[in-house]
Amino acid sequence: MGDVAIILKIMPESPEVDREALKAAINDAVPVKDLKEEPIGFGLVALKAVVVVPDKEGAPDEVEKSLRELDGVGSAEIIELTLM
Repeated sequence: MGDVAIILKIMPESPEVDREALKAAINDAVPVKDLKEEPIGFGLVALKAVVVVPDKEGAPDEVEKSLRELDGVGSAEIIELTLM
């Protein structure tokens, strides 16, 4: 079995959310390989995270759920999956 790279778009609850604290929480919650900011507008900045996990059933859903449960996260959705 290999690994799966998951690209997620994480939206903060509001522009006032401390992005640095949110980034730290994301890094603590899941195995992040890359994390970038993507300006949306009106001061809101989304985060795009690349997470690599073992290729097993339900792993992408577990990652998405873990991120949605973090304080300050408005939404987290998988935008791309690929086998490595």
